[in-house]
Amino acid sequence: MKTLETEAMVPREDRPATRLLQDEPNARVVAFQLLPGQRVAEHRSTSSVLVVVLEGEGTFRGADGERRLAAGEAAVFAPGEMHAIDALDVPLRFLAVIAPGPA
Repeated sequence: MKTLETEAMVPREDRPATRLLQDEPNARVVAFQLLPGQRVAEHRSTSSVLVVVLEGEGTFRGADGERRLAAGEAAVFAPGEMHAIDALDVPLRFLAVIAPGPA
């Protein structure tokens, strides 16, 4: 068993902070920390992307519109689905599980 360190990272003023926690062909796990007002720009993945909010609140946008998610809530983006994430008034921490892992 491997444990993943999901505690808060050092925030970055210039962009969201990220930490690669696991990377293998079946899945990639990335921790994100956004300061209030920061965003993960609109993009697509060739894989399914599961996001699980650990702390804070954010607006998660996908093909079906947008939804405000808080700690304990999750969303899944389908392969090829355009998506973006915005932190609201408090720092936002979430995990992204990308499966299969990008080539």
